[in-house]
Amino acid sequence: KSNTGEGGEGNERFVTLPNGDSLRSAIKQVASGRFGVTANYLVNADELQIKMAQGAKPGEGGQLPGFKVDKIIGRVRHATPGVTLISPPPHHDIYSIEDLKQLIFDLKNINPKARVSVKLVSESGVGTIAAGVAKAHADHILISGHDGGTGASPISSIQYAGTPWELGLAETHQVLMVNGLRDRVYLQTDGQMKTGRDVVIGALLGAEEFGFATAPLVTLGCIMMRKCHLNTCPVGVATQDPELRKKFSGKPEYVVNFMFYMAEEVREHMARLGFRKFTDMIGHSEKIIATRPANHWKARGLDLSKLLVEQTPFYKSDPYRTKSQEHGLENQLDKRLIGFARPSLDSKEKVTIQMGVTNVDRTVGAMLSGEVARRYGDEGLPHDTINIQMQGNAGQSFGCFLAKGISLHLQGQANDYCGKGLSGGKLVVKNPEEITYNPSENILIGNTCLYGATSGEAYFAGRAGERFAVRNSGAHAVVEGTGDHGCEYMTGGRVAVLGRIGRNFAAGMSGGVAYLWDPENKHDKYVNRELVEIETLEDERDIDELLHMVTRHKEFTKSKRATDILKHWKSEIKNFRKLIPSEYKKVLALQEEDDAPEEVNAAESAAKVGN
Repeated sequence: KSNTGEGGEGNERFVTLPNGDSLRSAIKQVASGRFGVTANYLVNADELQIKMAQGAKPGEGGQLPGFKVDKIIGRVRHATPGVTLISPPPHHDIYSIEDLKQLIFDLKNINPKARVSVKLVSESGVGTIAAGVAKAHADHILISGHDGGTGASPISSIQYAGTPWELGLAETHQVLMVNGLRDRVYLQTDGQMKTGRDVVIGALLGAEEFGFATAPLVTLGCIMMRKCHLNTCPVGVATQDPELRKKFSGKPEYVVNFMFYMAEEVREHMARLGFRKFTDMIGHSEKIIATRPANHWKARGLDLSKLLVEQTPFYKSDPYRTKSQEHGLENQLDKRLIGFARPSLDSKEKVTIQMGVTNVDRTVGAMLSGEVARRYGDEGLPHDTINIQMQGNAGQSFGCFLAKGISLHLQGQANDYCGKGLSGGKLVVKNPEEITYNPSENILIGNTCLYGATSGEAYFAGRAGERFAVRNSGAHAVVEGTGDHGCEYMTGGRVAVLGRIGRNFAAGMSGGVAYLWDPENKHDKYVNRELVEIETLEDERDIDELLHMVTRHKEFTKSKRATDILKHWKSEIKNFRKLIPSEYKKVLALQEEDDAPEEVNAAESAAKVGN
């Protein structure tokens, strides 16, 4: 199976070829940046891998410089070409094992047939973390060693961070065996595996699956120049430069040949060890003999006995995966929604659904969105084809990965991760009509809402918690106040805040636009100005765009604040500020120049030459 990595994947790869083959990667990665993670991306997978960290640079995020973000990458990642893309170090919806369990549940809802994997790095204590991941109902665990990884990793990380895969794998297998959890999950390892001997040692230490990256890359022509981040790869492997890409000489047959030789070497080692089936040797660490070179000052002190010990399990467990996890999808509210929406799914008929919701109903809308994406791809259904009206207090991940054509209206409140990964749908949350308090001064939705949203609309007639619209790359949203770190790492879309904001607003924001209503002129001290500029609204296009957003907000939520602002629009427009990243602003200006009529460009060029 091939893995997309965290960069998304083009929709053209999802089309099955006439001979039945598919170009798509079977494993779709869900990393902290959530680049290109749409409903359609998630349903076109056999495995969904949550990348908690990377062995080559554990605990660090990533950065793709703007000069490497070409039109193809911009399209696949739902970003603007030329604008730097930043992956945060953590997943902002995972701060505990329960949060991880929620994301596993989200992914299982949108694609019930895919197994959900969690990528961990080899480190001291990773066994305890892996036990928690198994209890959080992951189907697959990957232990990544420090030797492999990206050629763009900092030298300090390559030399001083992480541990070998053998250490993390042995600990993970032993802890899972002791706690009776090993037979619930597939266990994989990677990190500079190059030979059949590496694979056999991995199996004897407890793994049943293996990942290869550097070795296949070398078979395709990589010469490990370690300048992947500079866009100057001399053999055309890790570059977007069209001239350098012509130098790429790799063929699929080279990788196939490498894998055949790898399998042949594994078979030879198995024959020597007396194993008929691969699964027979998983966990048999007694077959590994540790030798100490007496003449090496460092190696002669190594004690590998703890890697090779056979733990006595307190609970009975097979040494490899034999049981299925219980994900609890049978009783999901979406099962009923799919039933009611059958006319829309089958023949695009409009339907209206009315239903109550409670805070034990998690991930409402994701399974239905998966059905829409599976049938209609990113195009989805026409807007408002499936109109869902709900009342009550919703649980976590309400409207998660909501696909185009679904309008989800809630009269009540929603918990954390509302609108996570919004994928073209419309999400509206407003308070019940009988409330007596001021909605604009009260929390309506929880933390990390609209995380990784790629498209669609969202309207919230109240305040949001922390990290609102973090990593938004395309959704248009209106909210009446946010907590700390709003619009963090945002790369696209539009956000209008009709109320107070918290500290560190727009930190790491490299794209998109935020409109802030600031009648008291207090917002400046809360904005992180490292990457963004604060402007008054003077461009008619900005004013029209904001007017449209606020008008829609009033239309869908009956917001009193939106009504008051629209009533005095000509005076209130002076109270708005526009936040736009400097780099993004320059790229937009260049795009406008490119899109201008040729005679205008020619005249401007002549004027510049004359000056």
